[in-house]
Amino acid sequence: MILFTTSELGALLRQALPQESADLAHDLTLDALRGEVGARLTDPPQPGVKSVALAVAARVLTNPGGVRSEQAGGMLVSYADVQTGVVLSEDERRRLRRAVGMASGAGMLDIGPKGTPWG
Repeated sequence: MILFTTSELGALLRQALPQESADLAHDLTLDALRGEVGARLTDPPQPGVKSVALAVAARVLTNPGGVRSEQAGGMLVSYADVQTGVVLSEDERRRLRRAVGMASGAGMLDIGPKGTPWG
Protein backbone atom coordinates (compact mmCIF):
# COMPACT_ATOMS: atom_id res chain seq x y z
CA MET A 1 0.00 0.00 0.00
CA ILE A 2 1.30 3.45 -0.91
CA LEU A 3 0.22 6.23 1.44
CA PHE A 4 2.33 8.96 -0.19
CA THR A 5 5.31 9.34 -2.49
CA THR A 6 8.84 10.38 -1.61
CA SER A 7 8.39 13.56 -3.65
CA GLU A 8 5.21 14.47 -1.73
CA LEU A 9 6.95 14.00 1.62
CA GLY A 10 9.97 15.95 0.37
CA ALA A 11 7.74 18.79 -0.83
CA LEU A 12 6.06 18.96 2.57
CA LEU A 13 9.44 19.08 4.32
CA ARG A 14 10.87 21.39 1.62
CA GLN A 15 13.93 19.24 1.10
CA ALA A 16 15.19 16.37 -1.03
CA LEU A 17 15.00 13.10 0.88
CA PRO A 18 17.16 10.01 0.60
CA GLN A 19 14.95 7.15 -0.59
CA GLU A 20 15.90 5.05 2.45
CA SER A 21 14.68 7.76 4.84
CA ALA A 22 11.42 8.19 2.96
CA ASP A 23 10.87 4.43 2.84
CA LEU A 24 11.45 4.09 6.58
CA ALA A 25 9.11 6.99 7.36
CA HIS A 26 6.48 5.43 5.09
CA ASP A 27 6.76 1.98 6.70
CA LEU A 28 6.63 3.35 10.26
CA THR A 29 3.64 5.52 9.35
CA LEU A 30 1.81 2.62 7.71
CA ASP A 31 2.40 0.47 10.80
CA ALA A 32 1.05 3.22 13.07
CA LEU A 33 -2.04 3.77 10.93
CA ARG A 34 -2.76 0.05 10.66
CA GLY A 35 -2.27 -0.26 14.41
CA GLU A 36 -5.00 2.32 14.90
CA VAL A 37 -7.61 1.28 12.30
CA GLY A 38 -6.52 -2.19 11.17
CA ALA A 39 -8.16 -3.66 8.08
CA ARG A 40 -10.40 -0.60 7.67
CA LEU A 41 -7.50 1.05 5.86
CA THR A 42 -8.05 0.30 2.17
CA ASP A 43 -5.72 0.17 -0.84
CA PRO A 44 -5.80 2.79 -2.21
CA PRO A 45 -6.30 4.71 1.04
CA GLN A 46 -9.52 6.61 1.64
CA PRO A 47 -9.69 10.39 1.16
CA GLY A 48 -8.29 12.09 4.24
CA VAL A 49 -5.74 9.39 5.07
CA LYS A 50 -2.90 10.94 3.06
CA SER A 51 -2.86 14.18 5.05
CA VAL A 52 -2.62 12.25 8.31
CA ALA A 53 0.05 9.94 6.90
CA LEU A 54 2.17 12.83 5.63
CA ALA A 55 1.96 14.65 8.98
CA VAL A 56 3.06 11.53 10.85
CA ALA A 57 5.88 10.73 8.39
CA ALA A 58 7.15 14.32 8.51
CA ARG A 59 7.29 14.09 12.29
CA VAL A 60 9.17 10.78 12.06
CA LEU A 61 11.86 12.51 10.01
CA THR A 62 12.00 15.88 11.77
CA ASN A 63 11.74 14.57 15.34
CA PRO A 64 13.14 11.03 15.36
CA GLY A 65 13.95 11.18 19.06
CA GLY A 66 10.37 11.96 20.02
CA VAL A 67 11.23 15.20 21.83
CA ARG A 68 8.08 16.67 23.31
CA SER A 69 9.58 19.82 24.82
CA GLU A 70 12.95 21.49 25.34
CA GLN A 71 14.23 24.19 27.65
CA ALA A 72 17.53 26.01 27.25
CA GLY A 73 17.97 27.27 30.83
CA GLY A 74 18.65 24.19 32.95
CA MET A 75 18.86 21.90 29.90
CA LEU A 76 15.49 20.22 30.41
CA VAL A 77 14.34 17.92 27.60
CA SER A 78 11.24 15.75 27.80
CA TYR A 79 10.46 12.91 25.44
CA ALA A 80 7.33 11.16 24.29
CA ASP A 81 7.13 7.54 25.39
CA VAL A 82 9.76 6.00 23.12
CA GLN A 83 8.61 2.48 24.00
CA THR A 84 5.47 2.94 21.92
CA GLY A 85 7.21 3.91 18.65
CA VAL A 86 5.42 6.26 16.28
CA VAL A 87 2.48 7.81 18.10
CA LEU A 88 -0.49 9.54 16.48
CA SER A 89 -1.71 12.74 18.09
CA GLU A 90 -5.32 12.89 19.24
CA ASP A 91 -6.17 15.08 16.24
CA GLU A 92 -4.49 12.66 13.81
CA ARG A 93 -6.25 9.72 15.44
CA ARG A 94 -9.64 11.46 15.16
CA ARG A 95 -9.08 12.47 11.51
CA LEU A 96 -7.87 8.97 10.57
CA ARG A 97 -10.78 7.24 12.25
CA ARG A 98 -13.23 9.58 10.51
CA ALA A 99 -11.54 8.97 7.12
CA VAL A 100 -11.99 5.20 7.41
CA GLY A 101 -15.58 5.45 8.66
CA MET A 102 -15.07 4.79 12.36
CA ALA A 103 -16.83 6.73 15.09
CA SER A 104 -14.36 9.13 16.64
CA GLY A 105 -15.73 9.49 20.13
CA ALA A 106 -18.45 8.98 22.71
CA GLY A 107 -20.48 11.77 21.13
CA MET A 108 -21.69 9.21 18.60
CA LEU A 109 -23.17 6.86 21.21
CA ASP A 110 -26.84 6.74 22.13
CA ILE A 111 -26.62 6.07 25.88
CA GLY A 112 -29.74 7.81 27.18
CA PRO A 113 -32.91 6.00 28.13
CA LYS A 114 -35.54 5.67 25.41
CA GLY A 115 -38.10 8.45 25.34
CA THR A 116 -35.78 11.18 26.71
CA PRO A 117 -34.57 14.12 24.62
CA TRP A 118 -31.04 12.69 24.67
CA GLY A 119 -31.89 9.00 24.18
